[in-house]
Amino acid sequence: MDAEHILLCDRRHLWHPYASLRNPPPVFAAARAHGMAIELADGTELLDGIANWWSAAHGHGNPEITAAMRRQAEKMPHVMFGGFTHEPAAALAERLAEFLPGGMANVFLADSGSIAVEVAAKMAVQYQTAKGRPGRTRLLALKGGYHGDTAGAMALSDPDGMHTLFRGLMPHHFFAEKPRSPFGGGWIEGDAASAAEILDRHDGEIAGVFCEPVFQAANAMWFYHPQYLRELRTLCSARDIPLVFDEIAAGFYRTGTLWAHDRSGIRPDIMCIGKALSGGHVTLGATAASDAVADAISAGRPAAFMHGPTYMANPIACAAAEASLSLFAKGGTAAKVAAIESAFKASIARSGAGKLENVRATRVLGAVAVLEVEALPSQKDIARTILETGVWLRPFGNWIYSIPPLIATAADIDRIVEAMTALAALPPAPPPADPGFHE
Repeated sequence: MDAEHILLCDRRHLWHPYASLRNPPPVFAAARAHGMAIELADGTELLDGIANWWSAAHGHGNPEITAAMRRQAEKMPHVMFGGFTHEPAAALAERLAEFLPGGMANVFLADSGSIAVEVAAKMAVQYQTAKGRPGRTRLLALKGGYHGDTAGAMALSDPDGMHTLFRGLMPHHFFAEKPRSPFGGGWIEGDAASAAEILDRHDGEIAGVFCEPVFQAANAMWFYHPQYLRELRTLCSARDIPLVFDEIAAGFYRTGTLWAHDRSGIRPDIMCIGKALSGGHVTLGATAASDAVADAISAGRPAAFMHGPTYMANPIACAAAEASLSLFAKGGTAAKVAAIESAFKASIARSGAGKLENVRATRVLGAVAVLEVEALPSQKDIARTILETGVWLRPFGNWIYSIPPLIATAADIDRIVEAMTALAALPPAPPPADPGFHE
């Protein structure tokens, strides 16, 4: 198919994420991807400023990951994990254990990040049942959080965020106020008081506490103080409530450390992993549980953990993830992220983006850069600017952001910031007639 035919078929038949089928925003026909670049069907190359939705840590088409996938596809593309195991899953589990916090090498391999969150929620509830507390079936999460698009994951995301349309569909949980203490700033005493008050008031109902550690991503683009995690740890430990960290977006050095929660000096009881786990090459998620959680569930009734996706532990995905982790294991990623962080800060300062009338604030942590704006330009202007600058960005909400592959150079970062600044300088779009575009 040529580009024109691809776009015609797409417009006739395909829904895109958070988009209208009948009046969709502009899309580009991608033909190839390599390194930092996405090549369009007409030969145009775009520098990828958001790493395949934050997942392509090693760049597009990494040869080691693609070779591992190809080898596995030729041997066994898939086999059900009920009643079977296989080398890719075993190798991935062994490698992942090297990265997980101590005592947490108990891994459930899921289809995606959203499913990893669903699994974590079920683990928390089944843990409480196994401990003789079947009334603890609700969860506590944070306002400003985002955990995925499946029903259970949506129910843990900001109740006033992008999923408000589905309130009647989702189970109802409890939400503490968003952390106010900024990362790199002073700790605001009482910042965790909202969580403490809810835990006290609903003692006997709450099975687990969920949060994105340090970096609230798609519903806030906010970096907060690690002390908040220490406060949650104390609150949960006192009540025997599992503390669940969603490291899907922030993990694997994205915010500077291997895990975002490493900055707090504490560890969770359950942890959700995804995105960079497979290097952005194929969908895969994982939920890791502490020995205490795994032992309690295994000793309870039923002793089995009650979840089992058809494509659980897909061999091709496991092979990709083991190759991705092998690349991380070679070292040097933390230094690359530190260099990206420095480049973002310097480039944003040079660009003058923070002085633009439309820009409320600028934020950088690790390989994440955010321009918080009053309003975004139109989708048409965004698409035009992408082609003019040659940089792929996907602004949403009130944020023009970049989360690039961790192979980005200083020159790449300069180009990305130039494009972000160009978008921030454009006139805002007219208010939409519907709730508008969300990430």
